[in-house]
Amino acid sequence: MLRRIPYLVVLFMLLLATPSWAQDADGQTPEVEVPGVEVPGAADVEVQVPKVVLNDIGFEVVLVSVGSDTLGADAYSIAGAGSPIPFVWSDEDDAWVAANVIVTGTGAQELTLYRAGELHLVQPVRSIAGWWAIVPPLLAIAVALAFKRVIPALFLGLWFGAFTVAGFSLKGAFMGLLNAFQVYVLAEFTDAGHASIILFTLMIGGMVGIISKNGGMQGVVNHIVKWASNPQRGQLATSALGLAIFFDDYANSLVVGNTMRPVTDKLRISREKLAYIVDSTAAPVACIALVTTWIGYEVGLIGTAIAKVEGLEGSAYAFFLSSIPYSFYPILAIFFVFLTAWSGRDFGPMLQAERRARTTGEVLREGAQVDEAATSKENLPKEGIPHRAVNALIPVAVLIFGVVGGLLATGEGETIQAIINSSDSYTALMWASLLGVFAAVALTSVQRLMSIGDIVEAWYSGLKGMLFAMIILVLAWALSAITEDLHTASYLVSILGEALPAGIVPAVVFLLAAATAFATGSSWGTMGILLPLVIPLAWAVMVLNGEATVGDYHILYSTISCILAGSVWGDHCSPISDTTILSSMASGCDHIDHVRTQLPYAMTVGVVAMVVGTIPAGFGMNPWIAYPIAIGILIAINRFVGRSTESENALAT
Repeated sequence: MLRRIPYLVVLFMLLLATPSWAQDADGQTPEVEVPGVEVPGAADVEVQVPKVVLNDIGFEVVLVSVGSDTLGADAYSIAGAGSPIPFVWSDEDDAWVAANVIVTGTGAQELTLYRAGELHLVQPVRSIAGWWAIVPPLLAIAVALAFKRVIPALFLGLWFGAFTVAGFSLKGAFMGLLNAFQVYVLAEFTDAGHASIILFTLMIGGMVGIISKNGGMQGVVNHIVKWASNPQRGQLATSALGLAIFFDDYANSLVVGNTMRPVTDKLRISREKLAYIVDSTAAPVACIALVTTWIGYEVGLIGTAIAKVEGLEGSAYAFFLSSIPYSFYPILAIFFVFLTAWSGRDFGPMLQAERRARTTGEVLREGAQVDEAATSKENLPKEGIPHRAVNALIPVAVLIFGVVGGLLATGEGETIQAIINSSDSYTALMWASLLGVFAAVALTSVQRLMSIGDIVEAWYSGLKGMLFAMIILVLAWALSAITEDLHTASYLVSILGEALPAGIVPAVVFLLAAATAFATGSSWGTMGILLPLVIPLAWAVMVLNGEATVGDYHILYSTISCILAGSVWGDHCSPISDTTILSSMASGCDHIDHVRTQLPYAMTVGVVAMVVGTIPAGFGMNPWIAYPIAIGILIAINRFVGRSTESENALAT
């Protein structure tokens, strides 16, 4: 199948030759940069419009500067296909913004800026059909699943997205290729938050390299193996460790995956199963625990959304706490991890992977694509040194407490949650990773286990194991940025419509959040996009249905939880998700193998969560009634659909 890739590239290039289907409705292929046409006598005004807009989908226009105009920015309005929309000051954007501007038709369109009711400026804008917004992520997902090569898939989706933004022409194809790297990839490298994650991840890899080489990791393995004497206990121990590191999903995936990989390998647990446990005890825990790096972000978004809703009052954190009982997917996903670990039953591709590992000892399938640096013999302990667990436990403890301490040090407030809400999680992660490395270096040097040169080599060896995943991560971030420029989330919202019964809103939001996270690969991005949009929508539907009272807030609580839960569900199913990528990398698992084996489990839990929990709860059923029913169904599925790996071994022998 890989031989077809060159032909696909040629076909792709031929499609870029501006055939009739690629042109806009008027037959034109306008460029991205279209200068405004200034009306004679107009004052110095600069208007920011999106690079590309979608036909009949609302977008924002920003008034950047007013120049010598003395009337003030509120004297301006802008019109697309409808009536002029006034500019309103936005504290969040720190600018004058006209919201929900719409153009009708594709190709070159015009926006008309009015000053005090008189024509002031004509601003061209390029419009495309809405369905183009979902093509780049779907293309990346399809290629990744078909060819099992995530980097070419991500870059192809990124290139096609940049091509869509640049214009459907040969020049647009060439500029799209250049912009994909020079604009979008570069922007993700220069983003301070993303750079922090990259540095944190690399330092974590370096720390793991040191504690692997100095015998500390082997010491931990030796102790855990004394209790985790069989695959069941090994999986339960991994699951419990996943719950223990609850404060951040990135830290969870990296620490649990790297720490438990030698244990699960020894117990003949497949890398696919390890990656599943790591992935399903990372984001689900981080999104509902009371004090995590996620919660400050979530509460901040909730607070911004409810502040804009007239008639809706209350604390953002109180709304978040009230939404937790309705977070069916994260809670049931955690339960299902422990259920499969305890029962020893699996189904689908995971059963095949576990059967292979148990019968042959091959924890990876033949031909699996795994970064050699992450699993090479370079990470084995140095010969002739003692295997002391303390040499791994102390650096990991420093890392954990360093994150907590960093959050407390960078935040302000009178309560723990207030401090966490205002903290700088990226700074805390960077501080903690550096301190973890220093702790590992100090312990190794003091005990004279390795020379300084050997320590540096061990650190570099661990760091190399993260580079491949970092490339994937940056490309995934860049593709997510493309979906923002193409208004993918807005299009998904528009095609579902707003005329919904109040009780069904949470279920629709759950599916919408899952689809957005699946297509963009970002649960945080999905929450950031949908929370400000959907909370006012849910409240508006409640008002129209006469249910906007405190007693009916279950719809609002469920809607909030469904954005969070749906984001995590879509994230778990998506091959371009950053947490899915990190889980694969930290577990030393082929990324596509991880997606294939986890997908049936995530889909099973997601469907049960929606049918048994989200839909009935939207119509008023107490969520605590739903949990026993959902748990019973999952147990039945595990019992009657799942098959015991051990019994399969017996049959095989």
